[in-house]
Amino acid sequence: MEILTGIAVCPGVAIAEAVVLNTEDYRIPRRSISAGEVEAQVRILEDTFGKSIEELRTQMEQVANRLGHDAGDVFTWHVGVLQDPQIRRAIENLIRERKYSAAYAVSTIMRNYQRRFMQMSDPLLAERIRDVQDIERRLLRNVLGESREDLEHLSQPSILVAHDVSPSLAASLGQANILGVALDVGGSTSHTAILLRALGHPAVIGAKDVSTRVSGGDLVVVDGSGQMIIAHPDQETLEHYRARQRTYSRIERELVQLRDLEAATQDGTRIELLGNIEFPVEAAACVEKGADGIGLYRTEFLYLRAEGPPDEEEQYGAYRTAIEGSQGRPIVIRTFDLGADKYTQERQYEQERNPMLGLRSIRYSLQHLDMFKVQLRAVLRASVLGEVKLMFPLITSLMEFRQAKMTLHDAMEDLEEEQLSFNPSMEVGMMLETPAAALQCREFTREVAFISIGTNDLVQYLLAVDRGNERVARFYNMTHPAVLRTLRDVIRTCAKAEVPCSLCGEMAGQPLYTLLLLGLGLRTFSMAPASIPEVKKLIRLTTLAHAERVTRKSLTFETERQVSNYLRDVTRKLLPDDPI
Repeated sequence: MEILTGIAVCPGVAIAEAVVLNTEDYRIPRRSISAGEVEAQVRILEDTFGKSIEELRTQMEQVANRLGHDAGDVFTWHVGVLQDPQIRRAIENLIRERKYSAAYAVSTIMRNYQRRFMQMSDPLLAERIRDVQDIERRLLRNVLGESREDLEHLSQPSILVAHDVSPSLAASLGQANILGVALDVGGSTSHTAILLRALGHPAVIGAKDVSTRVSGGDLVVVDGSGQMIIAHPDQETLEHYRARQRTYSRIERELVQLRDLEAATQDGTRIELLGNIEFPVEAAACVEKGADGIGLYRTEFLYLRAEGPPDEEEQYGAYRTAIEGSQGRPIVIRTFDLGADKYTQERQYEQERNPMLGLRSIRYSLQHLDMFKVQLRAVLRASVLGEVKLMFPLITSLMEFRQAKMTLHDAMEDLEEEQLSFNPSMEVGMMLETPAAALQCREFTREVAFISIGTNDLVQYLLAVDRGNERVARFYNMTHPAVLRTLRDVIRTCAKAEVPCSLCGEMAGQPLYTLLLLGLGLRTFSMAPASIPEVKKLIRLTTLAHAERVTRKSLTFETERQVSNYLRDVTRKLLPDDPI
């Protein structure tokens, strides 16, 4: 039995035999053709591009039908590359001028295209490199008349094991007989991770060498909750995880019954549970899970639509869909958080030595005011459709917040001149994600309508740990005493100033931290829709007095391990059957 650890993408337990996807790395030998073969090879090239574009459009339509148009538009960039006349012309020139075969010409140009990205120091472009590799593989499959094993026709449920998977392949897994996914590499916010999370497959990524330690047909357990992959489990371990699967199924059936019940402690403290969404269609899923509204709409995923940013009408349409899906409940729209660990068009980036501390988020917005104002106009126009609030990300200073609000007021004036309706009283708040913002929280409460704590970034900046780097993931810990004390101070400061405070990082959706956060004074949690029922269940099983005792005890510990072990013990007493 072998146990590997990684980064959890989606919770749950999957048990099945492995199907190992070897990296498709076509090695095309240099082959010269005769003058008489040139036109035939050019026709093959034309057919290859046509077939590849048709495949992508079909895949886009299938993904859009399952997950919404914004998810399907992940592949718009792929289509755009294939429609770029310069790339096709460069390949054709190699065929005509150097007498290369179509396959070798494709390989040569696409590898050169990849090198352009590889030579850039910005690690954020790693995902775009994988997109280019995905395009190259598609072209080569079609030009050679070869097809990869079709995962959609697997005869039995399987665990997909690979070094990495492309966004195209990840999107197709919804139609495949795949129960879980285990990958060597990856961060929690990659295109692939986003799609896996949306599809709901238990998945663990960043497991280093799982693809070399597992062979096809091996029995594998993917423990998405425990962040583990277990190969060749012994009988005792296998029975343990089969029991956990049964427990998950039973718990899911029980949790459905909580949908219409309020999230209130046994001593009557009402807690607001909101949902986090990436795509507009997810708003309706939040309502189905019993959410009181949308606490975080991450709009940066709209920027996967195409090479250029979405225009005002496209954004307005997306916001309208999300507002309608929330069915009259409040919705907080965050302006785009591009840069660092988020994705945008490669032409928007300049090379940065340390992008996590570079031109990202609100800094990026304030240096690209034309793009920023387009989004603000779209949000303002949508504000009349429901209870819409606006939130600026990664605010680190009062000056940044004031500059962002000034740009918002400029957008308001433009809409007034054009006689377009908007809500001039729309609430405007901020994400608190840095130590600087936490230390200046009191000053911020004088100017913002609300504060939402983004623990994903706050923890990594407090602890100096890149949350998307599997090599240092063990140092990224939400129970570090410094994190707990920072949360305590921010929540207390907001309460004293009577400014609403929520927490929308991954911490909010993990039952392990629910009692702690309640005891710290948090009354609004925002999380992935799937997490809402279990957090609600725990809230309804405890009292506020008990949660406060748990928090006081947690704050006395000196190490994160002591805190985690204690929280796990007290939570299991309330949820003895739930995997914590």
